[in-house]
Amino acid sequence: MTEHITGTREQWLAARSELLAAEKALIRQGDEVTRQRVALPWVKIDEQYTFDTPSGSASLADLFGGRSQLIVYHFMFAPDWEEGCPSCSSIADGLNQTHLHLLAHDVAFVAASRASITQITAYSNRMGWNFPWVSSAPSEFNFDFNVSFTPERVSAGQTYNYRPLRETIESPDTAPSDLPGMSAFAMQNGNLYHTYSTYGRGVDTIWNMWQWLDRAPLGRNEGDLSWFRRHDQYEAQ
Repeated sequence: MTEHITGTREQWLAARSELLAAEKALIRQGDEVTRQRVALPWVKIDEQYTFDTPSGSASLADLFGGRSQLIVYHFMFAPDWEEGCPSCSSIADGLNQTHLHLLAHDVAFVAASRASITQITAYSNRMGWNFPWVSSAPSEFNFDFNVSFTPERVSAGQTYNYRPLRETIESPDTAPSDLPGMSAFAMQNGNLYHTYSTYGRGVDTIWNMWQWLDRAPLGRNEGDLSWFRRHDQYEAQ
């Protein structure tokens, strides 16, 4: 016998109808949040950022690939790591085909990490991915958009998710070197603009694994994450 509450079909339908009202309200709220997100003021970018790509050096403008919008996923992969972050890798599993739909809608997409382009290419090949992925190592891009950290920068007040990171850790010496996020950019009349960034659980909505688990019988069941790993590290089911 299950330990979860049980009931008749009629009881289930009554509870489901109540939940449907809450789901619809959440969707409407999400629409309003999207409206506010799109209405944010754009900030002109004058910094000259440089990236390493499989075909050579590229500027931030080059990453647009002729489109007017760009989304960058800040993939956690530091230069001294042997592998990319497993959580970012789970997000990346859903990007192979999705980025093609973005391209068709005038939105370029790239992942960016501080690891070398050699490390990135090798790991991407291992994972079987084909979305664009660049190295931000040649410039301050990761640090300026607050996804990479040093103790000195954290001591000076560097933020993560719009608050000083030092407020959420024991000391600047324990600061992580890299954390996740995504940023959006626009190009208009030859000028580049930063339009949006989100961090931490702000990337959950683009992490399709959680969206499916939120609808599973036990939800995310996040208490034990020992099951979670890179897709090529699961045993054959």
